[in-house]
Amino acid sequence: MAGSALAAGILVAATGLALGLAAVGGAAVTAQRVAGAADAAALAAADAVSGAVVVADDPCAFAARVAAAGGATLTGCSIDGFVATVQVESAYAGVAAVSRARAGPPEGE
Repeated sequence: MAGSALAAGILVAATGLALGLAAVGGAAVTAQRVAGAADAAALAAADAVSGAVVVADDPCAFAARVAAAGGATLTGCSIDGFVATVQVESAYAGVAAVSRARAGPPEGE
């Protein structure tokens, strides 16, 4: 009987550890996905404002479409000259992952 209780305790602990690691792994994947979506949205907006990509939309609207394609929502966008700064977010298990990115020509040019 004592062996059964020990085995059940070990099984419960292993299951809890596995679920915890899965949650942390999922959050890490979501954070990387959101960072990629922010980078892509910032590049899209900067390309649109510079004329490198011709779009009918406003550069921030174009960035919102690119962020949505990456599974994120554009929550902030500003254009300063040819530099675009965006903020995107996405949720994982009810927790928001937020990422910001900036794209444009190199500074000093």
